[in-house]
Amino acid sequence: MAAAAAAWCDGAGPAAARGNGRKRRWRPVLLRSVVGSIQEGRGFAFRRKQKIERQYRKLLKKRRQVHSQQDDQFTDSYPEHLKYLYLAEEEKLKKRHRTPDDSVSSEEKFNKAAESVVTQEKFKSKTSNQKAKEEYEKIKAEHARKKEEAEKRKQQREEAQRLYKKKKMEAYKILSKKTKKGQPNLNLQVEFLLQKIQQNT
Repeated sequence: MAAAAAAWCDGAGPAAARGNGRKRRWRPVLLRSVVGSIQEGRGFAFRRKQKIERQYRKLLKKRRQVHSQQDDQFTDSYPEHLKYLYLAEEEKLKKRHRTPDDSVSSEEKFNKAAESVVTQEKFKSKTSNQKAKEEYEKIKAEHARKKEEAEKRKQQREEAQRLYKKKKMEAYKILSKKTKKGQPNLNLQVEFLLQKIQQNT
């Protein structure tokens, strides 16, 4: 027990007190397992930046090579000893293309130009502003037409109601008439019913 207490006092800790006997030695941090810090300029971010720069330079180099190949492809490079033959051939082709245009008369040219102008005007596409204006005008005309129809229907309905009320009032006047003694006038009622039947038939 005394040995365990002595081990504890020496600063060995609970593991030494238990009798394990092993203690981790303290070592100063001399070497790190990771690559240098950012302060030193050798951190992982620095490495990544260098890698990206290398890739970018490679890409630029490839693009330059591709552009130079394309430029070479479309330039006419004739061999020196046959250059005059190729140039003469080009001149002949140009002359052939010119002659059919010259043979066409000026009137035909004028007619073709006039036709092209007419077709261009005919098939000229409208701008979005013009289309919107036309659409607005159509909608406006449609609203005006609907409004007129609604107005007509309203007038017809009012006219029908007025006629109906007028007839009802006439019928009420006839049916509500009374004799001098205050009894309902049956003669007028029978006449009214007779007229009604005649109208229906």
